[in-house]
Amino acid sequence: MLVELAPRIRNLVRYLIRGDVDVDDIAQEAMVAVLKNRSDYRGDGPFSAWVDRIVVRTTFTALRRRKRRREEPLHPEHAEPVHDAFGEFHSRRQLVAMLDRLPPPQRHAVVLHYALGMTVFEIAEELETSAETIRSRLRLAKTVLRRNLESAQR
Repeated sequence: MLVELAPRIRNLVRYLIRGDVDVDDIAQEAMVAVLKNRSDYRGDGPFSAWVDRIVVRTTFTALRRRKRRREEPLHPEHAEPVHDAFGEFHSRRQLVAMLDRLPPPQRHAVVLHYALGMTVFEIAEELETSAETIRSRLRLAKTVLRRNLESAQR
Protein backbone atom coordinates (compact mmCIF):
# COMPACT_ATOMS: atom_id res chain seq x y z
CA MET A 1 0.00 0.00 0.00
CA LEU A 2 2.86 2.40 0.74
CA VAL A 3 4.14 1.94 -2.81
CA GLU A 4 0.76 3.16 -4.07
CA LEU A 5 0.92 6.18 -1.73
CA ALA A 6 4.52 7.12 -2.59
CA PRO A 7 3.58 9.58 -5.39
CA ARG A 8 0.95 11.17 -3.13
CA ILE A 9 3.52 11.53 -0.32
CA ARG A 10 6.11 13.07 -2.62
CA ASN A 11 3.56 15.48 -4.15
CA LEU A 12 2.36 16.59 -0.72
CA VAL A 13 5.93 17.25 0.44
CA ARG A 14 6.68 19.11 -2.80
CA TYR A 15 3.50 21.15 -2.40
CA LEU A 16 4.37 22.10 1.18
CA ILE A 17 7.96 23.12 0.49
CA ARG A 18 7.59 24.19 -3.15
CA GLY A 19 10.22 22.54 -5.24
CA ASP A 20 12.96 22.43 -2.64
CA VAL A 21 15.85 20.10 -3.38
CA ASP A 22 15.10 18.10 -0.21
CA VAL A 23 11.72 16.82 -1.42
CA ASP A 24 12.95 13.26 -1.96
CA ASP A 25 14.77 13.14 1.38
CA ILE A 26 11.76 14.41 3.32
CA ALA A 27 9.38 12.12 1.42
CA GLN A 28 11.63 9.17 2.26
CA GLU A 29 11.71 10.26 5.93
CA ALA A 30 7.92 10.38 5.89
CA MET A 31 7.66 6.89 4.38
CA VAL A 32 10.00 5.53 7.05
CA ALA A 33 7.86 7.24 9.72
CA VAL A 34 4.72 5.64 8.26
CA LEU A 35 6.35 2.21 8.36
CA LYS A 36 7.64 2.69 11.91
CA ASN A 37 4.26 3.90 13.18
CA ARG A 38 1.93 1.65 11.18
CA SER A 39 0.88 -0.17 14.36
CA ASP A 40 -0.51 3.17 15.63
CA TYR A 41 -3.09 3.32 12.83
CA ARG A 42 -6.43 2.66 14.54
CA GLY A 43 -8.55 2.30 11.43
CA ASP A 44 -11.06 4.94 12.51
CA GLY A 45 -10.46 6.97 9.36
CA PRO A 46 -8.97 6.59 5.89
CA PHE A 47 -5.42 5.26 5.87
CA SER A 48 -4.42 7.96 3.38
CA ALA A 49 -5.54 10.70 5.81
CA TRP A 50 -3.44 9.11 8.56
CA VAL A 51 -0.47 9.00 6.17
CA ASP A 52 -1.06 12.66 5.21
CA ARG A 53 -0.80 13.68 8.86
CA ILE A 54 2.52 11.88 9.22
CA VAL A 55 3.80 13.50 6.03
CA VAL A 56 2.80 16.95 7.26
CA ARG A 57 4.46 16.40 10.65
CA THR A 58 7.61 15.01 9.07
CA THR A 59 7.79 17.90 6.61
CA PHE A 60 7.37 20.60 9.25
CA THR A 61 9.82 18.87 11.58
CA ALA A 62 12.38 18.88 8.76
CA LEU A 63 11.68 22.57 8.08
CA ARG A 64 12.12 23.42 11.78
CA ARG A 65 15.40 21.46 11.84
CA ARG A 66 16.58 23.40 8.83
CA LYS A 67 15.59 26.70 10.42
CA ARG A 68 17.55 25.85 13.56
CA ARG A 69 20.59 25.18 11.40
CA ARG A 70 20.09 28.70 10.01
CA GLU A 71 20.04 27.63 6.41
CA GLU A 72 18.47 29.75 3.72
CA PRO A 73 14.69 30.00 4.02
CA LEU A 74 12.58 28.15 1.50
CA HIS A 75 11.38 30.11 -1.50
CA PRO A 76 8.60 29.05 -3.82
CA GLU A 77 9.72 27.89 -7.23
CA HIS A 78 7.86 26.96 -10.37
CA ALA A 79 5.20 24.41 -9.70
CA GLU A 80 4.71 21.09 -11.40
CA PRO A 81 0.93 20.94 -11.32
CA VAL A 82 -0.88 17.65 -11.19
CA HIS A 83 -3.84 17.56 -13.52
CA ASP A 84 -6.53 15.07 -14.41
CA ALA A 85 -7.55 16.48 -17.78
CA PHE A 86 -6.07 18.91 -20.25
CA GLY A 87 -8.97 21.34 -19.78
CA GLU A 88 -8.14 21.70 -16.08
CA PHE A 89 -4.42 22.15 -16.67
CA HIS A 90 -4.40 25.92 -17.07
CA SER A 91 -6.63 26.70 -14.09
CA ARG A 92 -4.74 24.30 -11.80
CA ARG A 93 -1.43 25.71 -12.94
CA GLN A 94 -2.74 29.22 -12.36
CA LEU A 95 -3.94 28.26 -8.86
CA VAL A 96 -0.59 26.68 -7.96
CA ALA A 97 1.21 29.79 -9.22
CA MET A 98 -1.05 31.95 -7.04
CA LEU A 99 -0.42 29.72 -4.03
CA ASP A 100 3.30 29.96 -4.71
CA ARG A 101 3.14 33.73 -4.29
CA LEU A 102 1.67 33.43 -0.79
CA PRO A 103 4.07 33.66 2.15
CA PRO A 104 4.89 30.12 3.39
CA PRO A 105 2.84 30.39 6.62
CA GLN A 106 -0.27 31.36 4.65
CA ARG A 107 0.36 28.74 1.96
CA HIS A 108 0.81 26.02 4.60
CA ALA A 109 -2.46 26.98 6.30
CA VAL A 110 -4.32 26.94 2.96
CA VAL A 111 -2.90 23.56 1.90
CA LEU A 112 -3.57 21.92 5.25
CA HIS A 113 -7.09 23.33 5.52
CA TYR A 114 -8.40 23.10 1.96
CA ALA A 115 -6.33 20.29 0.44
CA LEU A 116 -6.09 18.01 3.47
CA GLY A 117 -9.30 19.05 5.20
CA MET A 118 -7.68 19.75 8.57
CA THR A 119 -9.57 21.97 11.01
CA VAL A 120 -8.21 25.29 12.21
CA PHE A 121 -7.49 23.72 15.59
CA GLU A 122 -5.67 20.74 14.06
CA ILE A 123 -3.54 23.08 11.95
CA ALA A 124 -2.76 25.25 14.97
CA GLU A 125 -1.63 22.20 16.90
CA GLU A 126 0.41 20.91 13.97
CA LEU A 127 2.14 24.25 13.37
CA GLU A 128 2.50 25.01 17.07
CA THR A 129 0.59 28.29 16.95
CA SER A 130 -2.82 29.60 17.98
CA ALA A 131 -6.10 28.94 16.21
CA GLU A 132 -6.55 32.70 15.85
CA THR A 133 -3.22 32.92 13.99
CA ILE A 134 -4.37 30.18 11.61
CA ARG A 135 -7.71 31.94 11.04
CA SER A 136 -5.83 35.14 10.29
CA ARG A 137 -3.49 33.39 7.86
CA LEU A 138 -6.44 31.79 6.07
CA ARG A 139 -8.32 35.10 5.90
CA LEU A 140 -5.28 36.96 4.53
CA ALA A 141 -4.54 34.20 2.02
CA LYS A 142 -8.15 34.16 0.77
CA THR A 143 -8.08 37.94 0.34
CA VAL A 144 -4.86 37.78 -1.68
CA LEU A 145 -6.03 34.79 -3.74
CA ARG A 146 -9.39 36.44 -4.47
CA ARG A 147 -7.68 39.66 -5.58
CA ASN A 148 -5.20 37.74 -7.78
CA LEU A 149 -7.99 35.67 -9.30
CA GLU A 150 -10.07 38.75 -10.09
CA SER A 151 -7.12 40.49 -11.76
CA ALA A 152 -6.27 37.32 -13.73
CA GLN A 153 -9.82 37.13 -15.09
CA ARG A 154 -9.71 40.67 -16.48
